[in-house]
Amino acid sequence: MDKEKKIQLKRNFGYFRGTSFLIINIIGAGIFVSPKGVLEYSCMNVGLSLCVWAICAVLSLTGSLCFAEIGITFPYSGAHYYFLKRCFGPLIAFLRLWTSLFEGPGIIATQALLLAEYSIQPFYPSCLAPKLPKKCLALAMLWSVGILNSRSVREAAWLQMVSTVLKVAILGLISLSGVFMLVRGKKENVERFQNAFDAEFPDISQIIEAIFQGYFAFSGGETLTYIAGELKKPSKTIPKCIFTAIPLVTVLFLLVNISYLTVLTPREILSSDAVAITWTDRMIPQLTWIIPFAISASLYSNLLFNVLDLTRVTYIAGQQGQLPLLFNTLNIHSSPLISVLLIVALASTVIVLTNLIELINNLYFMISIWTVLTMMGILKLRYQEPNLHRPYKVFLPFTFITMAINLGMVLIPLVRSPKMHYIYVFLFLLSGLLFYIPLVYFKLKLVWFEKMTCYLQLLFNVCIPDVSDEETEVDTLKN
Repeated sequence: MDKEKKIQLKRNFGYFRGTSFLIINIIGAGIFVSPKGVLEYSCMNVGLSLCVWAICAVLSLTGSLCFAEIGITFPYSGAHYYFLKRCFGPLIAFLRLWTSLFEGPGIIATQALLLAEYSIQPFYPSCLAPKLPKKCLALAMLWSVGILNSRSVREAAWLQMVSTVLKVAILGLISLSGVFMLVRGKKENVERFQNAFDAEFPDISQIIEAIFQGYFAFSGGETLTYIAGELKKPSKTIPKCIFTAIPLVTVLFLLVNISYLTVLTPREILSSDAVAITWTDRMIPQLTWIIPFAISASLYSNLLFNVLDLTRVTYIAGQQGQLPLLFNTLNIHSSPLISVLLIVALASTVIVLTNLIELINNLYFMISIWTVLTMMGILKLRYQEPNLHRPYKVFLPFTFITMAINLGMVLIPLVRSPKMHYIYVFLFLLSGLLFYIPLVYFKLKLVWFEKMTCYLQLLFNVCIPDVSDEETEVDTLKN
């Protein structure tokens, strides 16, 4: 069979598209909406807050490089899931999958609702937008993302590039405007930086909390492992993308925060729920209507690629036998259509039943637990399989740094404000055993589902993908 006509996930992401993908995933709503968390926990100490942002950039870089080793050593899409299965066995991998099937759609639903709110709120300047049109718009955006994901990744390339340019342009406008105001040298704009460290100095617990706030804003650096099987020459592409995207985002984030502090006082920033909009009202009021729509358009790609990321996990789970084989199928566009439909349907349910969002978002802190386990897996594999072919090895202290920051993100909330919902989350996690034991461990076959699988294959025109050369190599590494 001609290689170009094989039904398999194609390696469409080179250096530029990989860098763009990483930038899109890191630059989310946080820097536009509420960068006030770092300033608040820094006790409005301007100099310290900027130092915290720089520290968070370094922490983000170390974490991204840790995941880079995984994506390069195991060039699968969904490499982080496969890595957990290899290091800790099928049970841990299944519980990771079980968490993702609920936590992922919850995050996607929250993003869709946020996008809808930013798009529709300008039409209701004096009150909150009604819930019904907001939900309808969120569902429309979500299903449009599903349609795009059911097509070839290459067909969404134009949206990826437009979104990257739009995000960088918005942050660039805010940054350059702030620099211009500083260069003008007006007293009210400059005085906050002349004695930047004179404000009250926070205690160590507040500094740690500020770092957590900033670290969350830089999250997304690990997402290249989700599409490692679709990257061209991942051993070269992943490090190059990381060392391009994260420094660029760091410079933009620092300049944007400087611009916010140039135009607005620290108290004004803390009192604002959408700092970018407040900044626009003060600096360029003519763009007050344009900025929310520009932010919505740029964040649409986050929704698109979050769906793409999650579908790669369910796709490889089907390949590894932890989900029905139906999820390891591709359509004629080499897209995991069944996985896309599952994720979009689950997220749509959450949008309709928005009271579930808070419950599902409580699962979000589980991401830090899985990150800690992943770092432990890197150390475990280094010890148990020292001769495993690794084109790239992360500097081991980076794994300890990433482990420490994520362990803190788990333990500090538990110690400072213990709540019953953390117990519920762990009970939910363990409930995955009810499905793992009969369906995966004992391989219980459901005759009716096998018949339905054949019917759905015909209905959606999907088939089992052809085996790629890279998958053969990874299978060799397993044995």
